[in-house]
Amino acid sequence: MALYRVNKPRNPQAHFHVKKNDEVVVLTGTQQGKRGKVLEVLRDRSRVIIEGVNFIKKSSRKSQEQPQGGIIEREGALHISKVMLAADYDSRKGAVTQEDKKEAAPKHVAHKHAEHKHAEHKHAEHKHDAHKKAASKAKK
Repeated sequence: MALYRVNKPRNPQAHFHVKKNDEVVVLTGTQQGKRGKVLEVLRDRSRVIIEGVNFIKKSSRKSQEQPQGGIIEREGALHISKVMLAADYDSRKGAVTQEDKKEAAPKHVAHKHAEHKHAEHKHAEHKHDAHKKAASKAKK
């Protein structure tokens, strides 16, 4: 899809799976896993604006509200198909929460065998070098 068509109004859908003030989870993209409250549903563009998710920087001119002008950071719109109600997301079979991830995270354990394998590898290299030297002497 060309960039100039992104903001073009389409035939608005009558009903969406999320409404204003719903708690949602982002399913895909760079904001995946983030949760927030729906601030606005843009029906004509099939997008939602979620509190604290997908921040964009927007430059603004000097005005009465912004006497300095400058760069403002605000929430950008996400496509509605990328979000799911938080209650539905949590009740899904196999949904992994942050607590589960912390509990299931493997603790790093240093293996005693790693040093032994490293020593064997060096020993094999020495054998290989000795074999090369013997071959080069045989050629002379």
